[in-house]
Amino acid sequence: MRVEVLKSKIHRVKITDAHLDYIGSIEIDESLMDAANLIEGEKVTVVNINNGERLETYVIKGGKNSGTVSLNGPAARKAQAGDIVIIISYASMEFEEAKSFKPTVIFPDETSNTIPV
Repeated sequence: MRVEVLKSKIHRVKITDAHLDYIGSIEIDESLMDAANLIEGEKVTVVNINNGERLETYVIKGGKNSGTVSLNGPAARKAQAGDIVIIISYASMEFEEAKSFKPTVIFPDETSNTIPV
């Protein structure tokens, strides 16, 4: 049996931009992606703390150390610059493997979208 489990989470990060006229996705600072173990094209759930909206999209790589977290395309209607979101990815694995799997969870600074040192 396979189960879906939490793989990665960026907990409470600030939306920097929302671009409606774009194909779609969420652009995330490459440093945040690396710290959270996310890859370009990976499916994520975005949960908006400010308004309760939830959406699924895919990740595109933003500039390293830029602090960028931008919702693009139709997803841009679900948040605005300054909103705080949680970005979650899941993995499908065998039940026994899932029992010992440890997800990657990061807690960026909400004001700068950087990883505290």
